[in-house]
Amino acid sequence: MDVDAIAEHAEKLKALQIGDENHDGDAVDEDIFPEELDDDDDDEEEEAVTLGFVEKPKNEWSLERQFFPSKAGGLPAWLDPMDIPSGRSSICDICGEPLQFLLQVYAPTKKESAFHRMLFIFMCRSMRCLLRDQHEQWKRPPEKPSRSVKVFRCQLPRLNPFYSSEPPKFDGNYKPSGSGAALCNWCGTWKGDKLCSNCRQVRYCSEKHQVMSWRSGHKIACQQMKVSSPIVESNQSGATSFESHKVGSKNVWPEFEIIIEHESEYNTDIPEDNALSNSLISKNKIDDTMNSLMDSFQGDDDKKSWVYFQERIAKAPEQVLRYYRDTNAKPIWPVSSGRPSNADIPKCSYCGGPRCHEFQILPQLLYYFGVDNEADSLDWASIVVYACEASCEAGLPYKDEYAFVQLFSPSHNTIP
Repeated sequence: MDVDAIAEHAEKLKALQIGDENHDGDAVDEDIFPEELDDDDDDEEEEAVTLGFVEKPKNEWSLERQFFPSKAGGLPAWLDPMDIPSGRSSICDICGEPLQFLLQVYAPTKKESAFHRMLFIFMCRSMRCLLRDQHEQWKRPPEKPSRSVKVFRCQLPRLNPFYSSEPPKFDGNYKPSGSGAALCNWCGTWKGDKLCSNCRQVRYCSEKHQVMSWRSGHKIACQQMKVSSPIVESNQSGATSFESHKVGSKNVWPEFEIIIEHESEYNTDIPEDNALSNSLISKNKIDDTMNSLMDSFQGDDDKKSWVYFQERIAKAPEQVLRYYRDTNAKPIWPVSSGRPSNADIPKCSYCGGPRCHEFQILPQLLYYFGVDNEADSLDWASIVVYACEASCEAGLPYKDEYAFVQLFSPSHNTIP
């Protein structure tokens, strides 16, 4: 089992809010924006937060969009299945490759316009791009950063064109109210705006995915499809949703369901050997990694941060996500140097209001994704996602939010 975190209130709302007959759409409670980051480490005991863990789903259908899943890997379950991000929003700004789905978190609020609310995280698989991203994430307007990690927030009111206002029936026969946009037949993630000019039955999000599909077998299948099936002009309207979508690419991360537990359940003192006994990652491997990283840190502040980070993570070693919204807790930074202050976090691009830290993605997720532990393999120390504090409604259906990525070693700040 791996860990991915979602807010406890969000999970409760997912299960219960839709079925609350007395729901009156009250305005969202005022969120507490964290205090400005002090230069000195805060010695106070951190508030317990909601932790996320990953498990293989018992039923594949449970991760389809009509069940509002929190999930990691596989394909995104788009909340608004029609107006999904496209164009430059869907690609790595550095290398131009289409981004890959990392995870999504269902986190509704009490605000009527955010009765359903989902945050989606995508990233480029290239570590070289992530190294470049380290420098780009500090840019502020009027400079436009080139990012390899992107976050989108989507929210819907209870009454919307895509889902019933009643709770979903958790069985394989329950379907959403409407269909979704036609998706790329190769990646199954982004809008399939481009049709194969020959068979006109297969769609792609980009020329790169069209070329990859052609080389992987569509060159032969295309002729067969053209002969055996007439051109279906209705395909142009895009009525194919990913629920029944067969993806050509096998280059997606393994799919997991995100489950939640409260950190307070792990606050009892447990001997270190017992704490690690159920972990999939061996104690020797953890010790070797810890010693190597400790040696790479330059100052006492970095070492102090790293020790505290490990103490918190050791309570539940397989956690992959920590959820902070509506709490006074702060992200736990593995490295003290280079972490952002509140002033470093850009304001919401749509309402101009502050962003608050919503959740933190831990590197344990890469272990469950089977990412190789090589020098050029994708890796991070922490990804902290910041979202509009007010969950504003202005702008596009999928609104850009902000991710701050911290790497383990100072040497990672140099692009090879």
